[in-house]
Parts: sequence; C-alpha cells; structure tokens
Amino acid sequence: MRALTRARLIVRHNETLGSVMHSLAEVHGGRILVEEDDGSRLTYLQAAKRVSRWAAGVQVQASAGSRVVIHTPNHYELFLLCLAVSRAGCIPVPVNPQMRPDEVAHVVADSGAELVIRSVHQVDDADTLDEPVLTEPDAVAALFYTSGTTGKPKGAELTHRALVGQVTAGVAWPAPLRRDEMAFALPIAHIMGFAVLMGAACCGIPIYLLPRFRPDEVLDAIESRRSTIFVGVPAMYRMMLEAGADQRDLSSVRVWASGADAMPGDLARQFKQFGATATLPLVGPVGEAAFVEGYGMVEVGGGVAAKVSPPLLDLGLGESVGFQLPGYRFRVVDEEGAEVRTGGTGELWVRGPGVIKGYWNAPEVSAATVTDDGWLRTGDLVRKGPLGTVLFVGRQKDVIKHGGYSVYALEVQETIERHPDVSEAAVIGIPDERKGEIPAAVIRLREGAELSSSALERWADEHLADYKVPRRWVMVDELPRTGTHKVQKRDLLDLFG
Repeated sequence: MRALTRARLIVRHNETLGSVMHSLAEVHGGRILVEEDDGSRLTYLQAAKRVSRWAAGVQVQASAGSRVVIHTPNHYELFLLCLAVSRAGCIPVPVNPQMRPDEVAHVVADSGAELVIRSVHQVDDADTLDEPVLTEPDAVAALFYTSGTTGKPKGAELTHRALVGQVTAGVAWPAPLRRDEMAFALPIAHIMGFAVLMGAACCGIPIYLLPRFRPDEVLDAIESRRSTIFVGVPAMYRMMLEAGADQRDLSSVRVWASGADAMPGDLARQFKQFGATATLPLVGPVGEAAFVEGYGMVEVGGGVAAKVSPPLLDLGLGESVGFQLPGYRFRVVDEEGAEVRTGGTGELWVRGPGVIKGYWNAPEVSAATVTDDGWLRTGDLVRKGPLGTVLFVGRQKDVIKHGGYSVYALEVQETIERHPDVSEAAVIGIPDERKGEIPAAVIRLREGAELSSSALERWADEHLADYKVPRRWVMVDELPRTGTHKVQKRDLLDLFG
C-alpha cells in the first residue's frame, strides 16, 4: 500500500511525456493497458519497456530539442512513440495517417523535423534509455498540427503540463475495484484522441483500440466485449444510429462521452437509453447510462469544460458547454474586448494550464490568438449564462452576414436536422452581390428518404425567421470530413458553383 501511495504521488507532480508511462507502470504494473483488434495486448510494464527502448533509438538519430515527425498507422504504438521521442529529449510531432503526402510534407518542412518515423523498426534499439532527458513541465512537449480547415495547418505548441499534468490525478480512479473497458476508434494524432488515451492510461482503464472508425465494427466490439465506456464525436454517434445501434445490446455501456463538436441533445438521450446504470444478477440491466460531454480544442491540450447528464435525469444536455474544469477561467467579450453581461453573446476567451504557448513558426498568428497575459481567443461564440456557464452559439467563421443580420449556422443546422427525413445538415454562407452572403444548406437524408428542396425550404420557413432560411439547397450522399469526422465546410462551397 505504501509503495502504491508513493507511486501515485510521483504521478501527480511534475510529470512529463517522457516519464509518465514509467510512473504509471509503478502504479498499474502488469494490468492490461491496451488490446488491439488483431488480438495483441500490452501491459503497463511492457509499454514502459518499449518506450525506453524506442527512446534510445531516437536519441542516436536526433539531437535534443529537435522535432521528430511520427507518421505511423493509427495503432497504440503511435501514442507510445510520442512518449519515447519525448523521453529522448526531442519534441514529437504526430500526424494523422490519413493525411495526404503533400500535407505530411508541409508538417515536416514547417516543423523543421530532423527525423521522420514511419515504422517502429526505425527506432527499435537493443539498448534502453533508463532515465528521461530532464525538462520542465512548462516546456513545449509536442506540436499538434491543426486540421487545416482554414489555410495551411499550424503547429500548436503544447506543454507537458497541458498534455500530462491535467489528467494524472486520474490515478486515484478505483480501477481495481470494478471492471471497465473503453472502446476507442479516434485518431491518436488528433488532440482529442491523444488526451483520451492519456486519461484512460492514468485511470487504469484498459483500451480496446480499433485503428479506424467503422460503425458496424464499433457496435460489434461493444456488444461482444461488453465494453463499458465509449468516447466519440457527434458524427460517430449519428453513424452508429444509422447502422442500427437501436437493434444492438449496448446495455454494458455505463458512460457515453463526446467532444470536438456540439452534441445534439436528442441524440445523446437516445444513447443514454441504450446503456445501463448497472447489470444485476438475476435482474439484468437497470437504469440507463450517463452521458459526458467535453468542450475543448487543440489550443488547450484537450478539454476546459465538461458537463454530465446522469442516468434517468434529463440534465446536462443541449447547448451549454458545461462548467469550467479546475484551473480554468472564462471570459466572454465583445468585438472591443469588453466583457458582456449575462445573456449577452460574445467570443469565449480561456485562460488556464493547457493554453498553448503559441503556434510553431507563426509569431503573428500566435499574437492574434493568445494575449500577452495568457488569454486564448477561442474563436467560439457563446452566450453568457448564470453560475459561470456559457452556451455555445457557433464558430465566429460560421456566422453568416445576411443583409445586415447575423445568422448562426449551428442554429439553422439543428433546426433542419429536426426534420424526420434529415440525417445531417451543414449550413454555410455563399457570396451574394445584394445581401453580402446568403445561407445555403447541404443535406444528407436518412436512408430511403425522398425529400425535395422546396419541401425542406417550407420546413425551415415554418421554424426559422425568414432571414435565417437557406436560399439554396444541395442533397449529397456523403459530407466531406476531417480526420475527426467534422464536416469540412470549405469543401462545400464548390457544390454551389
């Protein structure tokens, strides 16, 4: 017990990417860390040994402080390679394996990488690096490149405190006292996937990792393995519902979780009902699952706010981003930088331990994003609510200026998606000589549904003010998406000529 307490204290203070797995191995030892869909398994002790071995291989190929791009498949080794690169005193730069060659080339050139790892065999050294290269928790730990929805991707400079320090308290989670497993199919090179893996490792929650999200395969895994936790993005939940989630036995799930985009309340309610609070002998599943939603972005190393909808209670769903996580402060400001009153709408500013130092090689963008006193301008529009809560309205770039009116794309999308034949909607502004911009909608219908543009326009006209109603409509089978399944809105403009 004394050794366990000591290890947990070690994990909580001044941990870095290069040291955290070894500290966790002291706590969790031979417990399963991850199982992959090919049947391979890894314990905490085995993972720590791999990190030490790979770190030694990195150290002989790259100088201290240099950037190392990691371009490997979306397996757990990508996560461990990031830890190994850090242990060697370098800065890992993970990239999504779905990136095109020219996108990867941009990251390599922009980061000035000395080494590009495309396979663990490049660094699988016979020696081990028994001690990590010393660094400060507030030093840059990794570069996570943005998805590039506007312009070229930029490297967010995230510190050890941002990536490790915010989740290491998870070692207090009573993992040995109950059986948990998290089904995971997120991209590890994206900050949400990385943060989820780090949090699960600290909590002692074993991961079942699928390298790519396919709704049928995820549902199969949850149902057959009796997984208790699933973390995804709203688009994943939509696709699982379309793949027949309501026909599956998902009662093993006690916690559904979402992030990276606004989660529709009705969708979250459905999945709560698919899960259960507990499964009792001779009784079976009782209650329903909880739903947890986080709010964050790459520029804060993960999440800054969260909300929980407990089982059997219709709370914590909808547009609120939730309550601030410990260490974070919010401000809601107008265009002049002045705080708005309760009920007012403005840009959300965030300050706390995870905020980026800046963007690599981009001082002007960094200065425009992070203030001199450490406030991050998120670019998200929110309405200031009571008790420190904020209600998400939409991205600043998703505000359509239509004839002097501000149209929030998110509001229009959610209204259209309430139509029973609509599976998903994406609303953008397209240039117009008279009005400046006009709202336009790209629609994905439910399987087998038939619906005309005029019928959709009538629906929108019944539920929205005239200036918010899309003036142009396009039906598609699939929407273009980023690596985390967000709709790539810049690609939609081409559909309107």
